[in-house]
Amino acid sequence: MPSPRFGLDRFIEEVEWRAPLAGKRIALVAHPASVTENLTHALDALAALPGIRLSAAFGPQHGLRGDKQDNMVESDDFFDPVHVIPVFSLYGRTRRPTPEMMASFDALLIDLQDLGCRIYTFITTLRYLLEAAAKCEKPVWVLDRPNPIGRPVEGSLLQAGWESFVGAGPLPMRHGLTLGELARWFVAHLKLDLDLTVVPMRGWSPDAAPGYGWPVGERAWVNPSPNAPNVSMARCYPGTVMLEGTTLSEARGTTRPLESFGAPDLAARRLLDEMAALAPDWTKGCRLRETVFEPVFHKHAGALCRGVQIHVEAPHYNPLDFRPWRLQALAFKALRRLYPDYALWRDFPYEYERDRLAIDLINGGTLLREWVDDPEATPEDLDRVASADEMRWRDEREAFLIY
Repeated sequence: MPSPRFGLDRFIEEVEWRAPLAGKRIALVAHPASVTENLTHALDALAALPGIRLSAAFGPQHGLRGDKQDNMVESDDFFDPVHVIPVFSLYGRTRRPTPEMMASFDALLIDLQDLGCRIYTFITTLRYLLEAAAKCEKPVWVLDRPNPIGRPVEGSLLQAGWESFVGAGPLPMRHGLTLGELARWFVAHLKLDLDLTVVPMRGWSPDAAPGYGWPVGERAWVNPSPNAPNVSMARCYPGTVMLEGTTLSEARGTTRPLESFGAPDLAARRLLDEMAALAPDWTKGCRLRETVFEPVFHKHAGALCRGVQIHVEAPHYNPLDFRPWRLQALAFKALRRLYPDYALWRDFPYEYERDRLAIDLINGGTLLREWVDDPEATPEDLDRVASADEMRWRDEREAFLIY
């Protein structure tokens, strides 16, 4: 069977998709993973097409070239000498496109590989671009790509008033949509008057083994951001991203970031035993292994950390059982039970927010933190709220599914 065709591939191969853009000034929103099947970057591939007139490009967080390692490390605007166009940063002096930026094109192409998690800031950048395009009456084309973690839904919905750059709207942590489907949902949710076209994929099967979202063995993985090195990270990320709001290392500064967690003073075996005693069902679908690692940068740099690695590759991975948000929440709860006074929550500026805790911004409200800190709260208490939100979201998203 032929490999799946992503939106960019179809836009290049099928002239009818790009025919309406002939003669128009085109801007592209992209990052390092915006590549064709043969790994040609979208900017180069589009520039080579007859009838396509590139006039500008945009880079999200981490930059068009993916050169910025951490949160709140900004990219500058620059001039691309090869394509002779300006490249505007949407994670620099501004995170919303300015009128000057919007005036540089007639139609906008968005080609971003997402990870399927609400916290990933490309989703917020998508929202800001859609809002700006609707205001300027400019058409948007989303060149669709897989949700690499497929259709599973998990987590509580972001609460009103908790919107931020890591929370673009009332989504659960695992939303189960592609970027094109998210764009359709944003247009409806925000009631935008917008000319939106989604160039859909062909041959993508989100439930198919062995990738269950990502076409493993058929398409190469390119990091969409520096700490997203593989599909295993993407599978763990809806849970391990919460570690950014804690004093525990998420293994940044190692070769397997956001698949492990730990700290110099963590008793990993005791933690795993407590997790298994509290909610054994929340540890299914993966294999948890005691590990040690020493980050070369970021939290606990240069210190030997004892912790846990989450293995989500064959034969241990079951996408129907694996629930990373609950798994990581359970780790926090077990740690709090073992060490009630452990300094778990990290208080620092997070994605330009300085007055609210990072863990609350990540979760779109205080629910999870308060559940962890309440000695009387049980796994059933958290599951009850999350399950209701998950059911509500499954119903809501149905109208926007393309595949």
